[in-house]
Amino acid sequence: GDVYKRQVSTQSTGLSFCRKTKPPQMNPDAPLQILEEDPWLKPYEGRLRHRIHLYLKRKKEIEEHENGLEQFASGYKKYGLRRVEGGVQFREWAPSAQSVALMGDFNGWNRESHKCTKNSFGLWELFLPNKADGSSPIPHNSKIKIAMVTATGSHEDRLPAWSVRVEPESPKIPNFNSIFWDPPQPYVWKHKAPKKPASLKIYEAHVGMASVDPKIGSYKEFTKTVIPYVASLGYNAIQLMAIMEHSYYASFGYQVTNFFAISSRYGTPEELKELVDTAHSHGISIYLDVVHSHASRNVADGLNQFDGTDHCYFHEGGKGYHSLWDSRLFNYFAWEVQRFLLSNLRWYLEEYKFDGFRFDGVTSMIYLHHGIAYGFSSYDDYNNDLVDDEALVYLMLANDLIHSLKPDAVTIAEEVSGFPGLCRKITDGGTGFDYRLGMAIPDKWIQLLKEHKDEEWNMGNLCHTLTNRRWKEATIAYAESHDQALVGDKTIAFWLMDKEMYDFMSVLSPPSAIIDRGIALHKMIRLITHALGGEGYLNFMGNEFGHPEWIDFPRVGNNESYHYCRRRWDLAHDELLKYKFLLAFDKAMNQLESKFGWLHDHPAYVSAKHEEDKVIVFDRAGLVFAFNFHPTQSFPNYMIGVPTAGKYKAVLDSDDQKFGGHGRIDHKAEYFSSPNHYNGRQNSLQVYLPCRAALVFAVCD
Repeated sequence: GDVYKRQVSTQSTGLSFCRKTKPPQMNPDAPLQILEEDPWLKPYEGRLRHRIHLYLKRKKEIEEHENGLEQFASGYKKYGLRRVEGGVQFREWAPSAQSVALMGDFNGWNRESHKCTKNSFGLWELFLPNKADGSSPIPHNSKIKIAMVTATGSHEDRLPAWSVRVEPESPKIPNFNSIFWDPPQPYVWKHKAPKKPASLKIYEAHVGMASVDPKIGSYKEFTKTVIPYVASLGYNAIQLMAIMEHSYYASFGYQVTNFFAISSRYGTPEELKELVDTAHSHGISIYLDVVHSHASRNVADGLNQFDGTDHCYFHEGGKGYHSLWDSRLFNYFAWEVQRFLLSNLRWYLEEYKFDGFRFDGVTSMIYLHHGIAYGFSSYDDYNNDLVDDEALVYLMLANDLIHSLKPDAVTIAEEVSGFPGLCRKITDGGTGFDYRLGMAIPDKWIQLLKEHKDEEWNMGNLCHTLTNRRWKEATIAYAESHDQALVGDKTIAFWLMDKEMYDFMSVLSPPSAIIDRGIALHKMIRLITHALGGEGYLNFMGNEFGHPEWIDFPRVGNNESYHYCRRRWDLAHDELLKYKFLLAFDKAMNQLESKFGWLHDHPAYVSAKHEEDKVIVFDRAGLVFAFNFHPTQSFPNYMIGVPTAGKYKAVLDSDDQKFGGHGRIDHKAEYFSSPNHYNGRQNSLQVYLPCRAALVFAVCD
């Protein structure tokens, strides 16, 4: 109570915004649909309603003190360094600092000449009038830093927390400066954003690694080469990693130092805007991999110890430190932290026109134990005192804001515990995300490939993993994570084929049983994940064609080499290499989904999971999928259940020669159903199921 009031009264900076009409309020006592649909949650109704009460209370306070959530999340229009009428305005929240001054190229790096004044809320302000000729007192693209006397009395340099541009002193000197970004020619947007995809097919990408050459790729290069390529494969969304500025390149973008700045390694803000605009012209949505789960512990170029204390933006002491990630943890209920993070989301939606977010590390956010060495075995684990209600309230506010500003926006939670209601509407009793990542699926594939022979694969257990998701909570399925591509781990292609890929991926190479198996299973794994695993699908760049080897960022141990920190697009387009077969299958798989829309259809009905035969059969969106995982046994006249009577044809065949298969299926063959009930379906077909092959059947006229 008292702490809560103190945060509201002393951490709000007192800035006022124009009032908007209040949105309709949620009734905290109304029946919650999630309780009616999940009886296991009923004993925890009090806990759930307490969380909703906290959310509504904080939202009401924001409306009273800040004139609404959307205005509260417009902090970038008031904070930081901005060109305004008559000059440049600077504002920075550093409540425990003793002194704050602005310095840079504009004043010869004088630490004393441009001191800020502090109000009672800990906000430091400075106005710099235009020069006599009307030009800006701070030139565009000039270097800026804060000269601060911290809470401890030490004199330190800091980068403004709301910096929209940050650059290293030079490629060889990783000493970062804030850059005053005020281009004379702002980017002019040309294309409208596409509507929210009904069937979400995401291509996950890293701009810096997207070059075929051993170097850091650029926004311009990505715009020119990768976006048309992704569009040609049938993906309708691109999820961009490592966009928020991070001083350590090898962190994969997950140790963010500057939240409002986009990575300068790849180019300028205008070039990123062109990338997003170009994607929109191709009908592709762009999602940002947003990291609000933690922050880099860097002091000189990050938020850590910003004003000389350890609790300016973060929790104090051990609560504010993540032991596995060696990073700082936000105080999600502090007023100015909420302003900072919510404004950060709005900034990317409005300034760069991103279409949604993949929230990283949600499990770490919503539990005080951060998911470290904790097993989830009952609903008690989702509703005990180790659940961080403050973080959940922040995520509810974030989802509320995003969907209010952009109703077609998509939010995806990277969450591994299976937290109930995470992807339900707030009014239903949920947290408000649209999708969660099906993180158990890639783990299952790695377990099968590492620990079991092909003939030991358990079909029932595999089907359970692919279908085990919360009712009415949409899941993004994916066969392998980007982490598996890093040095020290392996992609599915590398688990399957390993060193054989160096010598036997040419169409002119001698036959290789390892390559033959690898190509066959690679296609089957991806198709069954796509069709059975969720309501959306995700692929990390390069994995669509079985990209060989690993990702190794430049470091001292590899002589700062970029040789393994790129994507070998040339392999997929070389007619003499077998990678083209995997690429063609990926494209065909997406095209078939676009035609039938299984991702936004009801979950599949699994009619067969035969352990001895190693066969899985299911139907979804009017299609019948049949997988024969048996390493050696093919089945003629194999009976499968089908939901609809009629004439069927194979519309996708992983064994097709154009996909690197053996061509054992006659694509002209027609299959007529019999009115025999089989495996819970009203009708049946008899088909030929080759070993290590997947077939998709559709009713034809």
